Amino acid sequence: MTDRETILSRTASSLGEMLRRRAADTPDRDAFRYPDADEQWHSLTWAQTSALADQVAAALLSLGLEPEQRVAIASSTRVEWALADFGINAAGLAATTVYPNTTDEDVAFILTDSDTKALFVENVAQLEKVLKHPELDEQVGRIVLFDGESQGERVLSWHDFLERGKAYLAEHPTCVDDAIAGTGPDTLATLIYTSGTTGRPKGVELLHGSWTYLAVAIQEIGFTTIDEVHYLWLPLSHVFGKCLLSVQVQDGFVTAIDGRLDKIVPNLSVVKPTLMCGAPRIFEKVRSAVLTSTPSRGVKGRIARWAFRVGLDSNPYRLRGEKLPPLMAAQYRVADRLVFSKLRERLGGNMRFMVSGSAKLSRQVQEWFYAAGLLIVEGYGLTETSAVAFVNSWTTPRFGTVGPVTPGMERRIADDGEVLVRGPLVMRGYHNNPEATAEAIVDGWFHTGDIGELDADGYLRITDRKKDLLKTSGGKYVAPQKVEGALVANIPYITQAVAVGDGHKYIGALLVMEPVALQRWGENHGHAGKSYAELTQLPELRTSIDRFLARANRKLERWETVKRYAILDHELTVDTGDVTPNMKLRRAAVVAAHQAIVDSLFEDDAS
Repeated sequence: MTDRETILSRTASSLGEMLRRRAADTPDRDAFRYPDADEQWHSLTWAQTSALADQVAAALLSLGLEPEQRVAIASSTRVEWALADFGINAAGLAATTVYPNTTDEDVAFILTDSDTKALFVENVAQLEKVLKHPELDEQVGRIVLFDGESQGERVLSWHDFLERGKAYLAEHPTCVDDAIAGTGPDTLATLIYTSGTTGRPKGVELLHGSWTYLAVAIQEIGFTTIDEVHYLWLPLSHVFGKCLLSVQVQDGFVTAIDGRLDKIVPNLSVVKPTLMCGAPRIFEKVRSAVLTSTPSRGVKGRIARWAFRVGLDSNPYRLRGEKLPPLMAAQYRVADRLVFSKLRERLGGNMRFMVSGSAKLSRQVQEWFYAAGLLIVEGYGLTETSAVAFVNSWTTPRFGTVGPVTPGMERRIADDGEVLVRGPLVMRGYHNNPEATAEAIVDGWFHTGDIGELDADGYLRITDRKKDLLKTSGGKYVAPQKVEGALVANIPYITQAVAVGDGHKYIGALLVMEPVALQRWGENHGHAGKSYAELTQLPELRTSIDRFLARANRKLERWETVKRYAILDHELTVDTGDVTPNMKLRRAAVVAAHQAIVDSLFEDDAS
């Protein structure tokens, strides 16, 4: 493994310098591709990207902002987000990220806590969240609209802001160069407020040195190349999305960027990416869509099931790099032609591999994709560790693990099973919260809050969150993520599951249906036209669920199996407070909001 000093010797001193290097090395290669309002795609070269970042930086410097002062971005993922971020960092300022679906009260909290001085917003809807809070008028002196016209001195359009930067550069041609020269590895680059599963979000301070180190470390393991075509839809407000920008600049590949979730599938056929990253839920939804659209009877259904049996049987050989036995090889060729090639075409036809992060990926889902010739590698990290503390290599993936520690980082398992990490990727601390910082970082070791185990080769397997373990009345500990993963992987109609049962004899679950799959089920069972809520409560649906639940339970230990479940008549959303903006379940909040339903699952439990 490459040592830390080797990586540091290749690392730029700041993100601004890293972008400068990239633009100098490959000025005419495409950096970004992005759609316009008419769905026509356009390109920016690295030279153009660097020039636009300079204009953003100069415009910010013209406001008299000081090093490390915060500039926030409240927008969905789009090319302007990346350009604003590059400009903020080139100016020696720190980007505060704000999810576009954040409530106006939380926006006000984040902007106030971070002491943000300027703000980029996507549109008028995001602008109005700020204008609802006049207490921010003096603090947030300048607001830039990606979509919209200038509104006086305080609110400028994206175009007018760039023009301001051009003018300032003409008057002060070295201003950005000077700012980059004054920015080092220990300068604050990013302030990301963790969405958190409980309580107020905490601001995580990440330095330039963390991002530049990560980019080189990922390059050292040969993870990506300059020839990748990366499709980026992940929220750039989230650490996973943000880290991908750093990796892209270091390697120099092109990113097709569009954060609209409903455009992912149609865009893949246009972009034809070689690489895509996502949270487990996106891969689960793709698999569910394939499974529920495949007829359960008839020739087509039998062929699909046969093909995936062949694919799954072939997985161990292919993972070991061994030739398939002759008969299996022949069968796989037929399965690939009839079934797998069509699935790969739906993902653009050129996908080399995909990366899953931000939550635990079901091994069963991973193996299903690999059976079809689509590799998903899993990594692991937190906002506090710059996203990627561990990652599998696409050349040596080990399913069910999140890979070895990122080169140059240290890791160990505490006596209670908690995963600890130490090194350049660990945050500086929590903003304005020294007590939380001291609790999370002890002797340089960051306490992740996750329970895990290392195999003989140092590959990490995450088993659950430390605080989430359920304990049955029989004294058995149950990891809810394992149970939930088995349910989602084996019941194609559901999109979310919440395991419950702490202190009870057995485990129960709350199930949330996938709207499209549920509607298709309703049409196939003579219930076309019924609402989502009506369909969820039909007895026939439980009959279908019971059949798949038996399969899911076979993947679990006896004490982990789900004995009773309830189907919720509504989805769990950010707006209801049931999930975080990056789609992690707030398990405690879900249980509290549905306590009566949870209690009904254990009415016969005398414990």
